[in-house]
Amino acid sequence: MELNIYKYINKLIKLDTKNMYENDFLLTWEKTKDELLAVFTVADALRHLRENNVSARIFDSGLAVSLFRDNSTRTRFSFASAANFLGLTVQDLDEEKSQIAHGETVRETANMISFMADVIGIRDDMYIGKGNAYMRQVAQAVEQGKSDGVLEQRPALVNLQCDIDHPTQSMADMLHIIHHFGGVQNLKGKKIAMSWAYSPSYGKPLSVPQGVIGLMTRFGMDVCLAHPKGYEVMSETLSVAGQNAQKSGGNFTVTSDMQEAFASADIVYPKSWAPYEAMEKRTKLYEDNDEKGIKALEKELLEHNAKYKEWTCTEELMKTTKGGEALYMHCLPADITGVSCKEGEVEASVFDRYRELLYKEAGFKPYIIAAMIFLAKTQNPDTVLHKLAGDRKMPRTL
Repeated sequence: MELNIYKYINKLIKLDTKNMYENDFLLTWEKTKDELLAVFTVADALRHLRENNVSARIFDSGLAVSLFRDNSTRTRFSFASAANFLGLTVQDLDEEKSQIAHGETVRETANMISFMADVIGIRDDMYIGKGNAYMRQVAQAVEQGKSDGVLEQRPALVNLQCDIDHPTQSMADMLHIIHHFGGVQNLKGKKIAMSWAYSPSYGKPLSVPQGVIGLMTRFGMDVCLAHPKGYEVMSETLSVAGQNAQKSGGNFTVTSDMQEAFASADIVYPKSWAPYEAMEKRTKLYEDNDEKGIKALEKELLEHNAKYKEWTCTEELMKTTKGGEALYMHCLPADITGVSCKEGEVEASVFDRYRELLYKEAGFKPYIIAAMIFLAKTQNPDTVLHKLAGDRKMPRTL
């Protein structure tokens, strides 16, 4: 494969990325359109380097600290892969083995882990009103640490999923869509159905559907959010999606009919999530250490979910999409009927038909995270890309 990094550099030069330097990536709707396009462009450029066996190490030392307050496979390994690809060593912060368990403050923890750290990735998605707020506390603490001369450099924060948004997932999803439809210029008017789907488990975060409607509406798409009554998402994210659609010339609608959402859709994204009100209630129960209340809420939500088992992605439903060939998407792992559960989000035949594309969708995430770090830590990203591919070109493997 011929190295042609310059097509990406030429795109990047036209985009305003100056405010991304030494800044964080917490919510996609806090970023400008140029900044989002820059992440996609750099992600593609970095992938191109790796495919051509060219090193993308912009660091020769330094830490990438990861803090996962929820289980993770794809995002955990994507963050580690991205950081290592750029030359950083990954260090997990295990709160149970740290002084956090002894009452260490957020400010103190943030500074103590940041002495030689260039990036901090945080996943905190379990509790409404907590995750994104915690990330901003950490950001404020390291900003103050740099200002006070405690830290030699300010580590950039990357949101690896919070209670509001899952930017690394939605950005990877969007880059997958961009590649599938042959460019961002082809997305205007494309219909995506972000639909709730039945799951035999409860408590799945709202950040995936909120991230999807918050990002896809930036590109003039026809975004339809579908869910049974009672499974509403945060009202603030609905407002964001509506405003984005209006500005981009797209469309944003909400329906309680899965068939309506799938009708003539170009893309479908059936994914379970917990009701916003239930997640609020769960947050309070955990704060109060109310184990009895938590078990009662779980039982209540599972019974409620079971009322909507017909909300599943079937072969028949897929036939109603655009040409019967809509792009099926999922953040994984999916609840697959007859495979991972008795009844779930998607029929096994549908999932199997799209398995290769689903894995490719997931494969964009390491490059999206690497691009977020790259743009936060390089003042002139186009120049750095030029050096990586030009006079400083080094093989990734000998």
